[in-house]
Amino acid sequence: MEILRTPEERFASLPGFAFAPHYVAHLPGYEGIRIHYLDEGPQAAKQVFLCLHGEPTWSYLYRKMIPVFSAAGHRSVAPDFIGFGRSDKPVDDAVYTFTFHRDMLRRFIERLDLRNITLVCQDWGGLLGMTLPMDMPGRFSRLLVMNTALATGDLPLGAGFLAWREFVATNPDLDVAKLMARACDIVRYIVARGMRRLCRSVSG
Repeated sequence: MEILRTPEERFASLPGFAFAPHYVAHLPGYEGIRIHYLDEGPQAAKQVFLCLHGEPTWSYLYRKMIPVFSAAGHRSVAPDFIGFGRSDKPVDDAVYTFTFHRDMLRRFIERLDLRNITLVCQDWGGLLGMTLPMDMPGRFSRLLVMNTALATGDLPLGAGFLAWREFVATNPDLDVAKLMARACDIVRYIVARGMRRLCRSVSG
């Protein structure tokens, strides 16, 4: 597999981004690919904030949140998806599938042996990340979801979502539809739980 690697000097002197880079390589099924991640805060912290970026961003997205988590005594881990940020970039566009990114996250979590995870996710980081807790229930404890949503029927569907749904419908061999259905259930549960808490706080 032909792979590109962005030179380190491209990341020099980024404002508000004085974090040390960390790398993991040769995850099972991802041999020859180096993945970058941030790892801040106490290694022995009881709670780990796993921060997943969306598209077209990278771990730079979390530069202002990570210091807050660290100040509270928590560990923050923010990987760059393959093809983004400091992580390696396969040249073949066909490599970049939902399953490709999702399986990488599973292997990454297992390699770092992350536990008691608070999943912090944004955009596609949420659509990918929110499919993981049901497969790795012993590792996740909380969700912090930002601008990640699936259609619930109260608003018209956007053109992008309609195109994605048509793609899934015409590719029945993909397991994406099943995964996304589970993710949708999680989003609905989070919203319902949040609304119940809000109602209790207002009435109390």
